[in-house]
Amino acid sequence: MKEVFQKWNQISLVKRILAGIIVGILLALLVPKGASWVTIFGSLFVGALKAIAPVLVLFLVIDAISKHKSGTQTNIKSIIGLYAIGTFVAGLVAVVASFLFPVKLTLVTGAEDLAPPSGILEVLQTLLFNVVDNPVNALMNANYIGILAWAILLGIALKNANDTTKTLLSNVSDAITKVVKWIISLAPIGIMGLVFDALVTNGLTALMEYGKLLALLLGCMFFIALIVNPLIVYFYIRKNPYPLVFQCLRESGMTAFFTRSSAANIPVNMNLCEKLGLNKDTYSVSIPLGGTVNMAGAAVTISVLTLAAVHTLGIEVDFATALILSILAAISAAGASGVAGGSLLLIPLASNLFGIPNDVAMQVVGVGFIIGVLQDSCETALNSSSDVLFTATAEYAKKRKEMKEAVSKSA
Repeated sequence: MKEVFQKWNQISLVKRILAGIIVGILLALLVPKGASWVTIFGSLFVGALKAIAPVLVLFLVIDAISKHKSGTQTNIKSIIGLYAIGTFVAGLVAVVASFLFPVKLTLVTGAEDLAPPSGILEVLQTLLFNVVDNPVNALMNANYIGILAWAILLGIALKNANDTTKTLLSNVSDAITKVVKWIISLAPIGIMGLVFDALVTNGLTALMEYGKLLALLLGCMFFIALIVNPLIVYFYIRKNPYPLVFQCLRESGMTAFFTRSSAANIPVNMNLCEKLGLNKDTYSVSIPLGGTVNMAGAAVTISVLTLAAVHTLGIEVDFATALILSILAAISAAGASGVAGGSLLLIPLASNLFGIPNDVAMQVVGVGFIIGVLQDSCETALNSSSDVLFTATAEYAKKRKEMKEAVSKSA
């Protein structure tokens, strides 16, 4: 039995996850009732990742900043710039696609009990209040903006601590990282449960009526993941971006697709950054920050569903106003994590730009929940995988610049 377990662990994690997906699909198709117990594996896997992620972020950031030496450069500014560019361009792509391929909706009810934000100021206010959240409350509610803020402050305060304290922090950080790796090794079983639950609970028949809308949404997301992001990466690193793009999609995007949680994918992304040999001082901050502000998928969802409502109601919109929508979508998407319900609840906010009544906008939110089984999965996969992609891009660009300067000096 021990030999079987060792051989199983020698297989790459991606191949093991694919095996889990296949088993989950087969169980859902062949014995949907008899194998209902496997759903607990999915819940346990996501629960474990969500539980460990806030603690991991807290200690990694405190450890990294407390040991950070003055003069040592990180790439945080470049990464934040990439996050902003990626999110804005995603919103712009969604706007252009919505004009080229207009979609009309069959509006539904079912979202009346939700409370969307009343305006962009409320979104930004929520984001700011998350920064000064009680640290214990931030950990309990996985408020990563608050966790990052407190971790940075504590890291700065501990810069002058003695070596024993710093060693303790480092040991705790390493121990939590090891626990994360143990949890990630259980991904094949967890994803098997998630796939089974998704197929048995939702099926695919409910999505057929919204085929055109889904095609537009997912088409935009695939275009951004496979065309736009690689172009951005190439502009910075000046070499074939696809090996890095595909690795991020394979090892980060696949897990995020099934967990449908950026928070749960933070440990997976940090593990991938370590595998890529990236600077721990940088990715320990950029990955949890990206899980909050790098929201290309959310910008696509907000733009496409808002313009679908516009086309449904026959509202005439000029491209300049639609361009404002892409900017609003980018800003709103960055604050989506601070709003209950995520990107879908920001649709009424964007719809207000076109004078769409709130009751109609909430019906669009209801449509969003119906197609959420695919829309939210792809959105999370795009958001989360690009966190690693842009973190790696900034570091590779920095190394390229340093090499060019070294060559020019030697010449």
